Amino acid sequence: MAERKPFLLRTDPALLEALQRWADEELRSLNGQIEYLLRQALQREGRLKPARPAKKPAP
Repeated sequence: MAERKPFLLRTDPALLEALQRWADEELRSLNGQIEYLLRQALQREGRLKPARPAKKPAP
């Protein structure tokens, strides 16, 4: 797994609550939800290449 780097995020409490509710509905952690949304936005804007699918083992 790739190295993960922590960082501090300051945000409005109402935004944080909305993100937490959304994460709960999607069965993700708050951190996972934020990362998912950031990755989607970056890919949509062409600033991040789509993740490569895992290679399947040869038969």
